[in-house]
Amino acid sequence: MELSAAASIPVYAPVSRVSTRQDVNALTRRTFLRAAGVSLALPMLESLQPRAFAAGKSAPIRRMLFICTPLGVHPANFFPTEAGRDYALSPYLEVLKDFRNDFTVMSGLAHPEVGSSHDSIFSFLTGAPHPEIRAGFRNSISVDQFAAERIGGQTRFPSLSLSAEGFGLSWTRSGALVPPDLYPANVFARLFLEGRPDEVQAQARRLRDGQSILDTVREQARRLQPSLGTRDREKMDEYFTSVRELEQRMVTNEEWSKKPKPKVEAKPPQNVMNSADLIGKNRSMFDLIHLALQTDSTRLISMLLLGTSLVPPIPGVSQGHHDLSHHGQDPVKLAQLKTLEVEKMKTLVELLTKLKQSEEQGESLLNRTMVFFSSNLGNASNHSTRNLPVLLAGGGFKHGQHLAFDPKSPPPLCNLYVSMLQRMGIEAEKFSSGTGPLKGLDMV
Repeated sequence: MELSAAASIPVYAPVSRVSTRQDVNALTRRTFLRAAGVSLALPMLESLQPRAFAAGKSAPIRRMLFICTPLGVHPANFFPTEAGRDYALSPYLEVLKDFRNDFTVMSGLAHPEVGSSHDSIFSFLTGAPHPEIRAGFRNSISVDQFAAERIGGQTRFPSLSLSAEGFGLSWTRSGALVPPDLYPANVFARLFLEGRPDEVQAQARRLRDGQSILDTVREQARRLQPSLGTRDREKMDEYFTSVRELEQRMVTNEEWSKKPKPKVEAKPPQNVMNSADLIGKNRSMFDLIHLALQTDSTRLISMLLLGTSLVPPIPGVSQGHHDLSHHGQDPVKLAQLKTLEVEKMKTLVELLTKLKQSEEQGESLLNRTMVFFSSNLGNASNHSTRNLPVLLAGGGFKHGQHLAFDPKSPPPLCNLYVSMLQRMGIEAEKFSSGTGPLKGLDMV
């Protein structure tokens, strides 16, 4: 028995062998298109769902996405100066102004007893105390894996751990690191390419030669069109456009990585093989995240962004990202850090835009997806882990506010994780250091 990429649904025959009205009935069960070496999951289409489901009688699907930027964001540019709903947008939140009513920004939150070092990244989603004491430290389960234990079986992939670094954010109940996916091409293959090794390799070659996966399943998609309503046809067009754009970006990135760089009479730059391109890495992974959520391939994703000492290829930035984070209030470094972090926030806007424009059962995908953006460091300049920058978008909460907590006696960050777990429909009164749901964050 084979499982589709959209859900744990039995598959008994390739779609290409089904004809006439059986096409619609089969696709109603499977909600994906399949051909040699390809399993292309579809977004949820009202026309292909059981009547009760299409009528909205089932509980809305909820999802969680955890994003960590390991070198923090400059607090003065991130946090608003006023609390409540009438706060003035900070420079970084100004980038997200079109989503003001779709997110809540929080200040004052922290994990208790995590120490002040880069090692706090190990406890970012677990809340485990004292990760800085390497000898004898044993991690606990991360919030995404806690949720995966309860709902992971509802999708083909219980969770996805993604990273632009050599490690990830997700940890098992025994405290072992969940190996992250580091390369977009591998994730894409896991989502859409299957079959015998030679079939997968052949399809990968076709992608490199400019042939889309959509070409492989185009005839099946054409037969499906008459059974769809107008809204579902628009959704299919939007989805196929997203797939094609991602294919093109991946192929372009791969080709550039193979081409030699110009020779110059200067010291070789540090950003060899594009390993400093944090913006490019963000966009590639965020595109994949959108597709994974849109196809309901998983409902739980963790993503560790790039934190590097290399100089990112961003106009106006000439120093390494890590060096800029240790700015020491140097105005030149602060100006470059702002340029870099504004570009980073723009990639978040691009992701939120894709999620908001994607529709599921008459509701935006953003409304059904909790997008948690934060860092393990509140102030990277001195490695402080207090007053973490926290932004929560979407997911069906009453947003549009700045929740300001007392940084001297804040509720633990894990209280927010409890609220998110409960929004997923998971019965959890506590998680790690959390004592209950976060006050002030209400569901719609």
